[in-house]
Amino acid sequence: MADMRVYFLSLGAGLLVGIVYSLLNVRSPAPPVVALVGLLGILLGEQIIPVAKHMLEGSHLAAAWRQSQCTPHIFGLLPGRHEQATQPKTDSKPETRT
Repeated sequence: MADMRVYFLSLGAGLLVGIVYSLLNVRSPAPPVVALVGLLGILLGEQIIPVAKHMLEGSHLAAAWRQSQCTPHIFGLLPGRHEQATQPKTDSKPETRT
């Protein structure tokens, strides 16, 4: 039943977006620009709570943004960053087993 909760939440979010589209007189599927702006809003909206938590802990906005790893979540791995993300860190100490 716990797996079904995600589907019900998704349905509820879809209903909410449908109501907003109706209020804005936008038909679904939305025109590409409207859909992309909406997607950007979703991605930014997902970051509000994590950033706010870090800011309540005393971080400034820029630091809270970095701590919440917002840029990789919103933009994905940008070109040229893929190699850096997959390469092992050379400054890390090797693990020792005792």
